Amino acid sequence: MELVQVQNLCKSYPDAELGEFKALDNISFVARAGEVFGLLGPNGAGKTTALRILATILQPSSGTAKVFNFDVTTQADYVRHSIGFVSNNTAIYDRMSAWEMVEYFGRLYALHSDHLYPRMEKIFRKLQMDEFRNCPGAKMSTGMKQKVSIARALIHDPPVLIFDEASLGLDVMVARALQAIVLDLRDQGKCIIYSTHIMREVERLCDRVAIVYKGKILDTGTLPDLANRHNQNDFEELFFELLMQEDVDLRMQRSPVSLPIAGVSPALRPSPFGSNR
Repeated sequence: MELVQVQNLCKSYPDAELGEFKALDNISFVARAGEVFGLLGPNGAGKTTALRILATILQPSSGTAKVFNFDVTTQADYVRHSIGFVSNNTAIYDRMSAWEMVEYFGRLYALHSDHLYPRMEKIFRKLQMDEFRNCPGAKMSTGMKQKVSIARALIHDPPVLIFDEASLGLDVMVARALQAIVLDLRDQGKCIIYSTHIMREVERLCDRVAIVYKGKILDTGTLPDLANRHNQNDFEELFFELLMQEDVDLRMQRSPVSLPIAGVSPALRPSPFGSNR
């Protein structure tokens, strides 16, 4: 079942030099229940822009995006009730305890006490948060804060979870625990969209992946599909080859292609990557 549908999505901003900067350039993908769909790309590729549009934080310039069959532009309130959003810099209130923060978000989603408190107990136990449930945000470690972010994203039991570079800055143990949580949510039938620039996370977590670069999706598929399509079994090499080819294509579009000059050695012809030396 397709729970996220993105079609020809674009997001542009005014730019003093270019006239227009395309943060997203006509991207399309779907994400299904019971899978982890990865958005893999370097910083600035457009991953966060896409996820903020899905979370109704940003408005698209054109194209459509639906979450749980609700349009992000015209049915934003319904979309917000259908998602949980976890990033690497979600704010935590310094004076509120872990328990108080998760309870507060449960109240925002209009959860009744009879349902809210048993669910909080279950989530705190699952995420191993009982030891710091009364700890104020100002005294929490980075790992503790990230667990609170995950708990409040889960409190209303949304069908779609969005993780935007959620492991950034976490130590190895906490990052590993985060991965286990993501896989458990997938096994519960949730639709997970997982943004990262870390190859190992993609290989460990993602059922399918879209490679994003300069606002475009260069290719989408399972890792075996991508390996077969590009005749490259090393996924890291495949990733960098796609990015380099995209850079070459962009340069060729911007500059006229010159025909080879008779008598000039190929070694002396301009390289698309810069100097031949």
